Amino acid sequence: MQITIITVGKLKEKYLKEGIAEYVKRLSAYCKLNVVEVNDEKAPEELSATEMEQVKRKEGERILAHIKQDHYVIALAIEGQMWSSEKLSSEMDKLALHGRSQVAFVIGGSLGLADEVLKRADAKLSFSKMTLPHQLMRLVLVEQIYRAFRISRGEPYHK
Repeated sequence: MQITIITVGKLKEKYLKEGIAEYVKRLSAYCKLNVVEVNDEKAPEELSATEMEQVKRKEGERILAHIKQDHYVIALAIEGQMWSSEKLSSEMDKLALHGRSQVAFVIGGSLGLADEVLKRADAKLSFSKMTLPHQLMRLVLVEQIYRAFRISRGEPYHK
């Protein structure tokens, strides 16, 4: 399986980089993982609703430029469905079984995802009703992908 994580913004925090690197290394036994960082749109702290939409649209265009036609797209969105780790594992197994080996997970910027990206998504996944920093979501996502592969193969992993 080829998994691409498309995310807005550069990761700066050392502790997040180290955690992600550890899970990327572990995942190499299960899949080919590629992380694509697109530039975030510079914007002032106070934005009107129109300006917020413009920022999301510009970031969305950058995201969509990296989504291939054959990608099965899972957008991380607060309004998405909440899955258990077992459900994520099951969904990834179903994709592989049906020949959908190109999966793209999309993490938006601090304002979320553009409507165009959400429309392109095949599934919308929420990790919580709480708003979480998009940089932290990268670490949580790679850990959950790793956990999904371990569950799928019946390999031990702490609960």
